[in-house]
Amino acid sequence: MSDQHEHEKTTHFGYQTVAESEKAQRVAEVFHSVAAKYDIMNDLMSGGIHRLWKRFTIELSGVRTGNRVLDIAGGTGDLTRRFAKRVGPTGEVVLADINASMLKVGRDRLLDLGVAGNVRFVQADAEALPFPDNYFDCITIAFGLRNVTHKDAAIASMLRVLKPGGRLLVLEFSKPKSELLSKVYDQYSFKLLPMMGKLVADDADSYRYLAESIRMHPDQETLKAMMEEVGFARVTYHNMTGGIVALHRGVKP
Repeated sequence: MSDQHEHEKTTHFGYQTVAESEKAQRVAEVFHSVAAKYDIMNDLMSGGIHRLWKRFTIELSGVRTGNRVLDIAGGTGDLTRRFAKRVGPTGEVVLADINASMLKVGRDRLLDLGVAGNVRFVQADAEALPFPDNYFDCITIAFGLRNVTHKDAAIASMLRVLKPGGRLLVLEFSKPKSELLSKVYDQYSFKLLPMMGKLVADDADSYRYLAESIRMHPDQETLKAMMEEVGFARVTYHNMTGGIVALHRGVKP
């Protein structure tokens, strides 16, 4: 048993190196901890700009009435709520999250807002999506891919469940384009963010992990290449807020 442990593959959890088998559990603990305060922290952390990033994602999705949409790592349901309006009663939106606490917060919030009829809630792992082949017209994953251990496996799983011609949109923190912005952003992430986490959610460590996980995420060109390698076509990306966030879009051939 110990021999197996010595040879177990490792991955990064923020800046720490951990066994692959341990990462999912550690990420789960972070999101169990932050779920209740997640929306408030999103607004504080981004100055409310995350709403604009998400609005742009919806616009670029090309989702229409009657479409079937999968919102992976959909958390508190921001994108799901907007998509549910777009697809109408003949369409369907599936809010999927690996984390039960986040899924519960999202479900409660959407029910409170009266969004229910065309939405399903599914606890699912992005690396092995429990849906049939060629099922969705559009898949979005917003601020979730960097927490996945095997990103290429997750992207391949998304490709499988998309219909031919279907679109994947990945909204994720990325690499700022200017050196100056990078420096300011580092100060903000590693000094202010854990402090805000401590004050608002009484949890500095989780927000320190979130800042570190952003730095460990592949940059714009690397993620584009990963999507192409798995089989996505016409992959493009848009930098927003100076490259702090990038929106990648790919089409299933």
